[in-house]
Amino acid sequence: MEKLTLYIGNKNYSSWSFRPWIAMTAAGISFEDVVIPFDFPAGNPKFKPISPTGKVPVLHHGDLRVWESLAIIEYVAELFPEKRVWPKAAADRAVARSISVEMLAGFTALRNACPMNIRRPKRKIDLAEGVMDDVARISAIWGELRAKSGGPFLFGEFSAADAMFAPVVNRLDVYDLVTDADTLAYIGAMKSHPAWLKWQEAALAETWIVPEDEA
Repeated sequence: MEKLTLYIGNKNYSSWSFRPWIAMTAAGISFEDVVIPFDFPAGNPKFKPISPTGKVPVLHHGDLRVWESLAIIEYVAELFPEKRVWPKAAADRAVARSISVEMLAGFTALRNACPMNIRRPKRKIDLAEGVMDDVARISAIWGELRAKSGGPFLFGEFSAADAMFAPVVNRLDVYDLVTDADTLAYIGAMKSHPAWLKWQEAALAETWIVPEDEA
């Protein structure tokens, strides 16, 4: 099989890149990651030759280009069915995909006010309207699914659904947005996963600063 190459942005900031990277890493899928940093306004012109949208992440597999986080995850799930990127049960997979699309389509108040920032010291900021409504909905999703599955992750074992929410885990943590024990337990489980720790180590070693993401 031809090798997989995942082109991503800064590991400290790139929430869209984090999702397929952690999904593939946690599943044990072999790939090369290539970091092209956000060191120009609104991205980097180096993205354009490698990505149809001029954005990252984008997965290269031979001549094939797959872009957008969820599409990349779906592609590798089909390519490696034995890795069980999505939950095992059909009903769980349906719910996992539903919440993953909800994540992509919603929670804009939280995402706009609180950029992902792995190395950010934990502290509160003044919040825009709607942020805590987003936080409440996310906490409800996590609590309901973990109560049903028994945890520690949303569907028991780590899956693509957890990967899709990984950037939000960082946001709720570093902006100090939650206090309830169950949500904090899930954040703790995510932050202790070996794939998370590997990404975090690389993010902390980066020296690039993107001012607009330093809320």
